[in-house]
Amino acid sequence: MTQKTRRIEQAIISGWIDSGASVLDLGCGDGELLTHLIGQKGIRAQGIELSEQAIHRCVSAGLSVFQQDIDTGLTEYGDKSFDYVILNQTFQQVKKPDFALQEALRVGKHVIVGFPNFCYITDRFQIFFRGKVPISASLPYQWYETPNLHFLSIADFFDYCKDRNIIVKEAGFAAKNKKIEWLPNLFAEVGLFMLSKSTQ
Repeated sequence: MTQKTRRIEQAIISGWIDSGASVLDLGCGDGELLTHLIGQKGIRAQGIELSEQAIHRCVSAGLSVFQQDIDTGLTEYGDKSFDYVILNQTFQQVKKPDFALQEALRVGKHVIVGFPNFCYITDRFQIFFRGKVPISASLPYQWYETPNLHFLSIADFFDYCKDRNIIVKEAGFAAKNKKIEWLPNLFAEVGLFMLSKSTQ
């Protein structure tokens, strides 16, 4: 993903979050998104990350981050203990995405999920014409080194939310440094969703 696309992604997420909200970022990496949200929205930030190197970078930046594997659950957090829980570029990398998302929906009043769209048009062309697993800005890895364990499209995620009775409150899409408004399953590199749990 290019830096410009990342900035669009951050702007979409920031637009959904209320000023001063409590935010838990699952798989926060080096804390770039949390740092952005602190600066833009004055959030109360906490992160969870598995990589020790990434945690050291977060702590050096003054962020509160704990080491944990989110595939094991979020048992130390009570129901609705955060205004927002974020799974950005993490959802497709966890071993048990359904479990991780259900835990996020339990802990957060809202959950923001972002992931690369594996049905992006240039990726489709690479598979069709080259007969190989695509490599692109949003999927920059060779098949043997990718951290992605699950390969889903924007359409797949909408179907998943419908099947699980999850409410999609907001959705945003980006590709090639701009927001995508038309046919996102074909033309968006990344999909972003703000979710809440149905009361039914």
